[in-house]
Amino acid sequence: MVSQTETGGTSKISFPTAGNNRGMLILGIILRIAAIVSTIASAVYMTMSDEQLQLFTQVSIFSVEYEDFSTLRYFVVINSIVSAYFAFSIPLAMIHIARSTAKQSRAVLIIMDMVTLGVLTSAASAATAIMFLAHNGNSSANWNAICNQYTGFCNKASASLIGSFVAIVILMFLISMSTVALARM
Repeated sequence: MVSQTETGGTSKISFPTAGNNRGMLILGIILRIAAIVSTIASAVYMTMSDEQLQLFTQVSIFSVEYEDFSTLRYFVVINSIVSAYFAFSIPLAMIHIARSTAKQSRAVLIIMDMVTLGVLTSAASAATAIMFLAHNGNSSANWNAICNQYTGFCNKASASLIGSFVAIVILMFLISMSTVALARM
């Protein structure tokens, strides 16, 4: 809101900060908890995507596991690390509720959130590319689509990507909220 002085000039813009910042910080903690659930669920669901396929006889058993793809292993590890980061960042976010003048720790939290966003985006994007190849194959490289035979694996692995992308959206929202809160200080 802009206020005018008696001489007709304007003074600086003032924002109501106390109640809004506290509400944003509480919302931030709730979003961090949602991101923990999202990334853990994503990692666990990917590890449960293994499937076996029996062809012709009981002797010929073919299987596909997420461990067969280094990119999907990377995806699981990064989702696990990111969920641990969110768990450790909640106490720092709680300190911000108690001490509303902690500018340096807010800036550190924003920077760490941005690094986490980059790492999580790289893992989710790489896993998405692999799952695209699994669904569609690549005729130029003579790679056949494996999802025609291993539908259970592909459905579970593709569904686990949703959790990571939900966490990415949450992180982008958290970074925006934290930046606005820091600017209001």
